[in-house]
This record gives sequence, C-alpha cells and structure tokens, in this order.
Amino acid sequence: MKSLQIENRTLFKKFDLNLIFVIVAISIIGLINLFSATHDVQNTTNQLDQIFLTQVVWFAAGFSIFGILTILDYKILSKLAYVMYGLNVLALAAVPIIGKSFYGAKRWIDLGFFKYQPSETMKIILIILLAKIFSQKSYPHGLGFKNLILPLILIMIPFSLTVKQPDLGTGMMILFSSFSIIFFVGIKRNVLITALAVILVVVPVTWKFGLKDYQKNRIHTFMDPNTDPRGAGYNSIQSKIAVGSGKFFGKGFRKGTQSQLNFLPEHHTDFIFSVLSEENGFVGSVTTLLLFVILIVISLKIASQARDKFGALIVVGGASIVFWHAFINIGMVIGLLPIVGIPLPLMSYGGSIMITTMTCLGLISSVSIRKFIF
Repeated sequence: MKSLQIENRTLFKKFDLNLIFVIVAISIIGLINLFSATHDVQNTTNQLDQIFLTQVVWFAAGFSIFGILTILDYKILSKLAYVMYGLNVLALAAVPIIGKSFYGAKRWIDLGFFKYQPSETMKIILIILLAKIFSQKSYPHGLGFKNLILPLILIMIPFSLTVKQPDLGTGMMILFSSFSIIFFVGIKRNVLITALAVILVVVPVTWKFGLKDYQKNRIHTFMDPNTDPRGAGYNSIQSKIAVGSGKFFGKGFRKGTQSQLNFLPEHHTDFIFSVLSEENGFVGSVTTLLLFVILIVISLKIASQARDKFGALIVVGGASIVFWHAFINIGMVIGLLPIVGIPLPLMSYGGSIMITTMTCLGLISSVSIRKFIF
C-alpha cells in the first residue's frame, strides 16, 4: 500500500503542466463565452443562467475524468478493448428501440440522471481498439488489403448504426478519427489508389441513395446560402454576419447583437465560435485557434515520446477526435464547410462532448506521464 502511494505521488509530479494549462485556458474561454451566449436565454432574473451552471458541472466532471484516466495505466484498456466495443455496439443497436428522440433524431438513451449518447463513447472505444490491433504487429511497408479487412469491418458497423439515427456528423467523426490512425500507421500505395477509386464511385451513389433530403439541402445551401436565406441557408448567413461584424477587436463582452438578440441559432452549442468572433473579434478568434493548435502540437509530441506503439496510437486517435471536431466546427461557422452539427470541444454546451473531449485528453495525459516511468 505504501509503495502504491509513493507511485501515485510520483505520477502527480509528472503531470504535463503545459497540456493542463492549455486545456484550462480553452475551457475558461469557453465558459466565459457561454455565459455571454446564454445571458439573454431566460431573461427573468440576474442569476447565472442554468445552462452556464450545468456546463460548469460538466467541466468539473470532465476534469475529474481527466485526472482519473491520467492516473490509470492506459495499457489496461488494451485488455478490455473488444469487450467495450461489443457493449457499445449493442448500445448503438438499442438506440432505435429504447432511445429518446430530440430534434427529430434518436441518438440518446435516457438514463434518468444523464442522456447517454452511445455514438460519442464509440469514437473513443474505436480508437482504443484500433490502437490495440495495429500495435500488435509491425508494418514497415504500410497496411495492405488483408491488414485492413478487420479494422474496416469494425469501423463500418458503428458508422452505419450512427448514420441511421440519423447522425451524419458523429458518423463522420467516427470515420475521420479512425482513418487518422490508419494513415498514421501507413498504407500501401495500391491500397490508397484503390481507396480513391472506391470513393469516386461511392460519393455519387451515396448522394443519390444514402443522403436524406435535409442533408442534401445543407450541401446545396453551403454552396450558395442565399438560395434559401430564411430556410436552410439562414444559419450559415447569420453565422458569417456574426463572425464578420466582430472585426478586429470585437464588440465586447455580452455586446454581440447576433447572439444577444437571438438572430444566431444554437449560439450556445454548434455556433459558439460565432459568439466568440463577434464579441472578441479577430484577436480573440486567432488566440483561441492558436490554443487549439498548441493542444494538438503538445499531443503529437507526447505521441512521439510514448513508450510503446499502443500508447502512441491512442494519443494520435484522441488528438484526431479533438482536431476534427474543432476543424469542422470552425470551418462550418465561417462558411468553409457545410453545417453538420459538430460541437466545438471544451467550448460548446453539452455533457456528451465535454466528457468525450476530457476522456480523450485524459488518455493522452496517461500516456504522457508514463514516458517517465522505467
């Protein structure tokens, strides 16, 4: 028992303070921004809005998970990977049967105290499972067709179940984070050429038979939002107005007209970066972007210093989840990408995205502190 206490004290001393500082900095910016975004939601008392207080609770819970996972040896997860994957697939399959509908989609299982979204935990479990599979062998010449059969099956099962909910945004995250690990491991040239050929065939087929009308409308209005300025193009137009109106220094705290007057929809979730840009301008936006860049750079440095391949791949997978969420969210907010309902890590309101993000960062931290243990 005494040796365990000494080991735990040693682990605490090895926490990556740079990683923690960046996480806290982005989170504080997110909480301040969320308070401003929700300031006029209830407009009945001078008390802090319930949405803000709930997010504070989620941040505290997420940071607790971060600390627990940091102390936990990430290698334990390798032994549980297939079990966790199987349970999560069962949960995904159960969503259409026992799930709760919100905004016309069944994505959550109501546990009473928490609405559990299986597709969120699947993103994390899948990178753990892929890290386990790819760390068991060496691929000096890259992954071949045979090496990819099992991983692709494991990826497509949850992807298909998620898209059927329908939740194209989270389905994309499952694909992007999974393929980030695959590309990090490396693939043979003939596999890459074949994959590109398949994409050229699959894209038009998916457009015709796979996408729902509202998903097609999102892409149409992405190309030209003014074709439906009061309908499908409204969100994109209002978001770009908010971002542009912030100019260099912004309008100031709680002075963003697009959010305060509720012209900007979902300004506490998917469009939280629009609020940031309007109230803090170019300076605040770039500062926040740089913090995300620093977070990814720190993560990649940790991956390069990991003691084993499994740890390195977990870090790459966790960092890719954070990266793709931030990249797509900010891209859709400024009009460079279609609006697909992807939240911004550590900033958008929501328990699922906060727990997912802090779990990823906790795994990264777990790998980081163990590079010092011999």
